[in-house]
Amino acid sequence: MELSTRYLGLTLRNPLVASASPLSRTVDGVRRLADAGVGAVVLHSLFEEQLHREAEQNARLVEASSESFAEALSYFPAGADEDHGPRRYLSLLERAATAIAVPVIGSLNGSTPGSWARYARSMQDCGAAAIELNIYYLPGDSHVSGRDVEQRHLDILARVKDEVTVPVAVKLSPYFSATGEMARRLDEAGADGLVLFNRFLQPDIDPETLTVVPAVSLSTPAECRLPLTWIALLRGRVGASLAATTGVETATELIKYLLAGADVVMTASALLRHGPQHAAVLLDGLCEWMGRKGFATVEELRGLLAVPVGVDETAYERGDYVSALRQANSTDYGPW
Repeated sequence: MELSTRYLGLTLRNPLVASASPLSRTVDGVRRLADAGVGAVVLHSLFEEQLHREAEQNARLVEASSESFAEALSYFPAGADEDHGPRRYLSLLERAATAIAVPVIGSLNGSTPGSWARYARSMQDCGAAAIELNIYYLPGDSHVSGRDVEQRHLDILARVKDEVTVPVAVKLSPYFSATGEMARRLDEAGADGLVLFNRFLQPDIDPETLTVVPAVSLSTPAECRLPLTWIALLRGRVGASLAATTGVETATELIKYLLAGADVVMTASALLRHGPQHAAVLLDGLCEWMGRKGFATVEELRGLLAVPVGVDETAYERGDYVSALRQANSTDYGPW
């Protein structure tokens, strides 16, 4: 089977990409993912908060030294001019990029336009084949308008694009009033790829301890329906590459996303559950299915079930909705 594909202008050996996760926090972890067969690895995210915190620590050290000794400007305390968290990340990125033969994609996680975006250039200089921009922003302030939220995404993209020449993908949440328009605006603003979708990790409540508990849950196949719908709608309507993420547990989800029109399919939860070697299971399942269905290349099946360009997209989706309800109403669910 010919599994090679194009994503962000890069040629990948197959469409399965390891998305950002703890598995890529070490060079050995990145190497295990590559050895398992993935087409590319997205490194775990470098957070805007990390960059702000390191900058503040540096500023405090410099200020304390200059106030204590006039001559201290010539010999700052050890670490005064070092941002260890970001530098560790960049060191990992540089070593990982030279350790494996598949592209390593750097990940920046932020929510505000700011100077932190300049670290995208540092990622590029350390060997990142592309940058994934993970914009995690949940506007809890009821006075923030939808247009302000959208503009923030465009501003962050513009800042990062100004810093780098490598491709930039934007990882989106599904919570826009008009997701299709947002995708088009990001595409027009220069996004080389769209990753659909980010998962907001809402906290839980413990009624026994009366506390709010941070919670991280791995995705399940049931969650792939929403990104599947939007990839099928966006295929052929934007120039940016389309990456599917969320809910990939078996080869079935990988196949569904490709049929909907995804250029690549990303997974983290399945690899965390079963280990990096699960990537080979997913790819073997894809090849077995392609053989049974008579497909020789991924290109032959990609977008086969996307919403046709030229149809009324809204009416198309409305028709699917009505059909689903009719089927549900005609199904015998047994005694209640």
